[in-house]
Amino acid sequence: MDSMKGQGGIQMLLTAEQDAQQIVSSAKNLKIMRLKQAKEEAEKDIATYRSHLEAEYQKRIAETGGVSGENVQRLEEETDAKIENLKGSASKISEDLTEMLIKYVTTVKV
Repeated sequence: MDSMKGQGGIQMLLTAEQDAQQIVSSAKNLKIMRLKQAKEEAEKDIATYRSHLEAEYQKRIAETGGVSGENVQRLEEETDAKIENLKGSASKISEDLTEMLIKYVTTVKV
């Protein structure tokens, strides 16, 4: 009779262990499902935030695009004017510089 109680007790423990494993397994599955759902929601939030930032960026570019274009044109004109000024200055002194170099090269010190 004691052996019957012992086997019955073992059987109850095995059944309880299987039940516990099922509970743990279902809890793990539920946790995995919740993590996947949280990840999907986070990705959706990130995509929304990213598109919002991109829209703001494009709006700012559109607002400042004309000013930037004007600045580029102005800088190009200033640069061209400075280049022409330097070319004029160089052509004015090139003859004097050439004469001076020829003088120093051909002068022999005794």
